[in-house]
Amino acid sequence: MSGQGSTGNVLAAIASLFIPGLGQLLQGRLLLAVFMFILAGFLWIFYLGWIIHLWSVVNAARYTGR
Repeated sequence: MSGQGSTGNVLAAIASLFIPGLGQLLQGRLLLAVFMFILAGFLWIFYLGWIIHLWSVVNAARYTGR
């Protein structure tokens, strides 16, 4: 059973902790991964990238699949 709290989600959350969007990429959600990566990179210019960075981690951890 894969869902919230599964090992895959924990690994995805850890991956997103290092690079925003990497966890979503590991879960196969390419468009969201690219969106989070680009948005976080852009917002880090204004010191607001941490918001997207944390959203990326939480989103990867809470993913339940289709």
